[in-house]
Amino acid sequence: MSYGMQFTNNGNVVTLDSEFARLVVISTGRYAPTGENGLGSTTTFARPVTSQEPPLVFIRPDTVNGVAGLCFMRLIGSAGNWTGFYVRAYNVNTAQPNGRYFVAAFEAQPVAQYGARLWDGTGKLLFDSGTSAANFTRAFQNWSYVKDDKDPQGLTRIYYTVPFNFPQDEFLLLNNFGMDMNSGSGMGRQLYCWWDFPNNKLYAITIAVANPYAFFLPAVFAKMNS
Repeated sequence: MSYGMQFTNNGNVVTLDSEFARLVVISTGRYAPTGENGLGSTTTFARPVTSQEPPLVFIRPDTVNGVAGLCFMRLIGSAGNWTGFYVRAYNVNTAQPNGRYFVAAFEAQPVAQYGARLWDGTGKLLFDSGTSAANFTRAFQNWSYVKDDKDPQGLTRIYYTVPFNFPQDEFLLLNNFGMDMNSGSGMGRQLYCWWDFPNNKLYAITIAVANPYAFFLPAVFAKMNS
């Protein structure tokens, strides 16, 4: 950078820069069943996210003696006013949608009543001392094929998995599991996520008429800075 401000920690890592935004936590809380006989969950953020681009929603289902299945995620709101998100349990045989979440964006919001703020050269707020940051921790893309079968509608269902230890402080990026993937037909590959707590495995499941075996979608995890 030619001018501005830069802050480096004792590990020589740049943690604050007047030219680049960090991943800022805008709102945290819990999600819980709100409808669809306990299968659907609509959550309103504690404060709207004012970024133009869609924010990133990270979740950590409550630990259960079984499987927490998640699907059909979508953001609620529009550019400059993202107000919440929706997620659904996989079906009646998996746990209801209960857990913790945080929503983050690559820009800050004016939250603190006192402290410090930092803007870039265009006037975009990059830092506010009332908002914490989040760090990406790891990503899985080396899914192992497990099996395939037919769902009740006769569609091909394929299971993929990676070993996982489900730490309490790591949250899964949910946006990845909120859209269909390309398939071999006009119907997209529907995408689902299972947290199999008893067996310490994370599953991705795809369902489609013509369902390819190749699967490379990353499962991305992050944690909030204390």
